[in-house]
Amino acid sequence: MTVFKVKKLIIADDHPLFREALQQAIVNTVADLEITTCGSFSSLQREITTGASYDLILLDLHMPGAVGFSALHFLGLYCPEIPVAIVSANEDPQIIFRALNLGASGFIPKSSSIEEIVEAVKRILAGEVWAPVKLDVFSTRPEHDDSEFNGKLDALTPKQFRVLMMLVEGRTNSDIADETCVTVATIKAHLGEIFKKLGVTNRTQAAMVAATHLELEDPNQKSFD
Repeated sequence: MTVFKVKKLIIADDHPLFREALQQAIVNTVADLEITTCGSFSSLQREITTGASYDLILLDLHMPGAVGFSALHFLGLYCPEIPVAIVSANEDPQIIFRALNLGASGFIPKSSSIEEIVEAVKRILAGEVWAPVKLDVFSTRPEHDDSEFNGKLDALTPKQFRVLMMLVEGRTNSDIADETCVTVATIKAHLGEIFKKLGVTNRTQAAMVAATHLELEDPNQKSFD
């Protein structure tokens, strides 16, 4: 008797109606699938650190608590074995190219029909890389080369990257220590390593360079974004 493994998927999006609609559409179409939903980057972080095994993460680019591509960077550092597909209202070819170049397994526009989104999910679960066929993103070249900075980010540990993102938010050492359940001395040690790896000398420079490279414009703030 053949035993089919249940696929586990996370939908991370701050819009509850979109999360629920997408969850229902996928469940009704894809067999043997278990879905968890998250409405913020912090809840997504908590979920993936529980030790549960997931087969795919559907990630909105404009998540509360994340800065542009920061969530994609973090997931690539913390759980590189889990495919991540971006689901976004931002359809700029430059953004799609950057997301795929940063390791995303797919880019699904929110303007896609439910049928198209479900088909994309199926293909990514099958190991394919999926992008909108109407956009020739593989021949698109980014306006700015972030490869050097991306290499510096890749040198950070997941904990160091999380601390860096809190710097971007303007958090104090005490705040960061409280949220990460470590001492202020530990945070200062993390900061020293972060400064060294990014080639900066203080927290302001670290926050500014990270925000400059990771932030992206929220295209329209329309519904479902």
